[in-house]
Amino acid sequence: MDTAPSAQPATTTPAVANRRRVATAAALASAVEWYDYFVFGIAAALVLGDLYFPAGSTTAGVLASFATFAVGFLARPIGGIVAGHLGDKRGRKPMLVLALTLMGVATTGIGLLPTYATIGVAAPILLVLLRVAQGVAVGAQWGGAMLLATEYAPEGKRGVYGSVVQLGVPIGVVTANTVFLLAGALTTDSAFTSWGWRVPFLVGLLVLALAWYIHTRVEETPAFREAERALAEKEKSEQNSPLRTILRGHLGTVLLAGGSFAVNTATFYILITGVLDYTTRELDMKKSAVLTVSLCVSLTQLVLIPASAALSDRVGRIRIYALGAVGIALWAVPLFLLIDTGSLLWLAVGTFVASCFLSIMYGPQAALFAELFTPEMRYTGASLGYQIAAVAGGGLAPFMMVLLLEATGTSMAVSGYIIVLSVIALVSIKILADRARAAEAQAESETTAGSAS
Repeated sequence: MDTAPSAQPATTTPAVANRRRVATAAALASAVEWYDYFVFGIAAALVLGDLYFPAGSTTAGVLASFATFAVGFLARPIGGIVAGHLGDKRGRKPMLVLALTLMGVATTGIGLLPTYATIGVAAPILLVLLRVAQGVAVGAQWGGAMLLATEYAPEGKRGVYGSVVQLGVPIGVVTANTVFLLAGALTTDSAFTSWGWRVPFLVGLLVLALAWYIHTRVEETPAFREAERALAEKEKSEQNSPLRTILRGHLGTVLLAGGSFAVNTATFYILITGVLDYTTRELDMKKSAVLTVSLCVSLTQLVLIPASAALSDRVGRIRIYALGAVGIALWAVPLFLLIDTGSLLWLAVGTFVASCFLSIMYGPQAALFAELFTPEMRYTGASLGYQIAAVAGGGLAPFMMVLLLEATGTSMAVSGYIIVLSVIALVSIKILADRARAAEAQAESETTAGSAS
């Protein structure tokens, strides 16, 4: 069975102060990493199409910009595979530090990159390469930050501790939107297009300071140290490769994890990038107003994510996770009916309810994915599952949204896209739940047989 027990390995219990320091560092790492990642999505919806992909059609420029946005998602499994393998062999902390450093350098590079008008075709090529670097970095980061938090968690609180990493997403969204709003408010439209949009990217330099802090002040996780000692007792061979172990014996679990989460990532990126483009370009809504709504909705996730994670510690991960997926499916059509009114109020209502269901899924997700794999292959397995979902859902979602709108002329096509992904999620969750129940039954049978003998 692929599901690892929830209890922590038998190691020295970390001090409360150390747990808090690690949890804070993991949350900050996630927040700054996602901030850097999200500023690209916002810029892609607002300015990058015209600056780096000049074309005869605005739609073509937006599609090219969103395609570059998607490239970052295609690179995320590479980061997950490399960092997962090394993270399971060498430690969680070094990979997290490396991911933060790469993200800081790539984001700053985008902020300094000349446009197509200045250096021609080299501009979009370099933009794509820097976006690939961002994708590799975030693919490597999530597993490291998630495991720092969950593997330091006291027994019975893995969901809550994992949720501090998940909070990095709404914090990143809020911060990215706030910085863009300030940049737009403090500059004229021409100044924003010329240089104001670069300011949010240059803030990425701060991530390097956090990387240094984690490198010097945060200790490796107890679960990894225990797994490392166990591996040290075995001869180092090809069989000890976490990636090989995953591909040979646990690939089904990885794919099911990815299938269960694709709807969450797709809907999330539709809300924060696709809807921003759609409402400003097609519905003539004000950019600053839409960004403000996105910011306020993201603030509510700061409460809902840890609340759903805490509930999952009490009633189980799968039950809460599935509830969120059902809610997303049921709300997909009302969401776009409200958005299509062109009313800021109904936009807020529609995206708020959708965000609630996303939060219900997202809260327990880190702990759920961590518990699907044993410590010696946990970084690799959890990262791969998450990044497969990111590619299948999040990376393509804004691009697919524009294509569906252009091809059908109705936003109901986007609702249909979300519903299909919801069905895939619910089927994947059902199979994972059945496997978990079968494993529990087998464990009870073996315990009974052992007692009888």
